[in-house]
Amino acid sequence: MSYARVLLKLSGEALMGDKPYGIDPAIVQSIAEDVANVVTHGTQLAIVVGGGNIFRGLKGSAAGMDRATADYVGMLATVMNAITLQDGLERRGIATRVQTAIEMQEVAEPYIRRRAIRHLEKGRVVVFGAGCGNPFFTTDTTAALRAAEINADVIFKATKVDGVYDRDPKLFKNAIRYDNLTFQEVLSKEIAVMDSTAIALCKDNNIPIVVFDLFQPGNITKAVAGESIGSQIGSCA
Repeated sequence: MSYARVLLKLSGEALMGDKPYGIDPAIVQSIAEDVANVVTHGTQLAIVVGGGNIFRGLKGSAAGMDRATADYVGMLATVMNAITLQDGLERRGIATRVQTAIEMQEVAEPYIRRRAIRHLEKGRVVVFGAGCGNPFFTTDTTAALRAAEINADVIFKATKVDGVYDRDPKLFKNAIRYDNLTFQEVLSKEIAVMDSTAIALCKDNNIPIVVFDLFQPGNITKAVAGESIGSQIGSCA
């Protein structure tokens, strides 16, 4: 089964590559190449990107900042990533629009659901920045929310590992990978995939999630084609 409309969730940390901070242009180029391949073959694709490579609200809050203020700073970091992705995609010849939940008209469009859907219908990639515009919500929750709003068929969560494990595979060599999980299993077992609000939103709207390795070239194309990669999360295991 191939997907017609996809929401791709990218963590800010994924854009760092092996760098300790910021953005690795080689990673952006690799993502752009994969996205270009699926879009030119007719798949409609939107992206939600995090900001942890620049600033993470929870860390700012833990260091003494007001939580809401820290979250707003984190939202601004996601806009920097969104504009960078737009540049990388347009260098590959893919028309791209950045829409932000916090208005900043000089660099991006404000988020308007109908306009976002129209862009997708015209074959443009839409990158959603500034989270959902409110503090106390993660970009994972934003991904679930935007996926529901644009009627996406699936959420692709592209990460640094090749799926969902029962424990951190970098720390535990005997970690077990799940090929299939239900939303209820993720919630009841508190498996670290996305935050519980995001999982609940996907469950309520029956939006499946595919978790896979971003750094394996061609994985986005394989996921769009419905190939069995990574871990699948849905209503039925």
